[in-house]
Amino acid sequence: MNQQQRQEAIVDLVRRQGYASIEQLTEHFTVTPQTIRRDLNALAEEGLIRRVHGGAGLESSTVNTAYSTRKTLNLDAKQRIAALLARHIPDGSSLFINIGTSNEVVAEAMLEHRDLEVITNNLNVAAILQHKEDFNVIIAGGQVRSRDGGIIGEATIDFINQFKVDYGIIGISGIDEDGSLLEFDYQEVRVAQAIIRNSRQVYLAADHSKFHRNPSVRQGNVSQIGALFTDRRPPQAICQLMAHHDVTLHIAD
Repeated sequence: MNQQQRQEAIVDLVRRQGYASIEQLTEHFTVTPQTIRRDLNALAEEGLIRRVHGGAGLESSTVNTAYSTRKTLNLDAKQRIAALLARHIPDGSSLFINIGTSNEVVAEAMLEHRDLEVITNNLNVAAILQHKEDFNVIIAGGQVRSRDGGIIGEATIDFINQFKVDYGIIGISGIDEDGSLLEFDYQEVRVAQAIIRNSRQVYLAADHSKFHRNPSVRQGNVSQIGALFTDRRPPQAICQLMAHHDVTLHIAD
């Protein structure tokens, strides 16, 4: 078992048990405590587990990681995913881009495109795209979340419902093995659902850490998207669901 396989197995064990001690993990994988500590620190830095004294536990299912931390988590993976997704958006397209740090990286990858119309409920996305003179950038109205520049609320949903676009680009906080797309904020979820309904094609950008997180609010199901852009192959149960619903999988090199 190599390091990546061991770390994935650690995440799976912690997820099933809720907590695992260094002693238990050392015995289970027949490695030194120092090796396990390095594994746990690396997994915690990726946001896959929560490092606690003497072991590791699950990330919170009710409170998301701070925006400033999420901005840097798995940044290289997000950049590779964004570059791959951008290649699937033709010039002259209309698209939604919703809340999330992955989507902000996607917006940066779109700057080489021409003649895009972008409707967004993310102030950071709008700031990234605003200087492109050939882009038409439209910001949804609603309540601005101070922590991340996301725009949410009934007014936002009403605004989104006025459009029907070529592509909806969404992010997510977690993907369950039953295919559920999960988030932390039900108001954000309702806006994302409106984006899904009003997009001819839905693209989900999600790095591998999202396959091991369990937020408590259901946004939808993987069957509702047209393609998943990620950096590692999802768990087998998710792959089977995607194949059953003809969802295309794109893995960034």
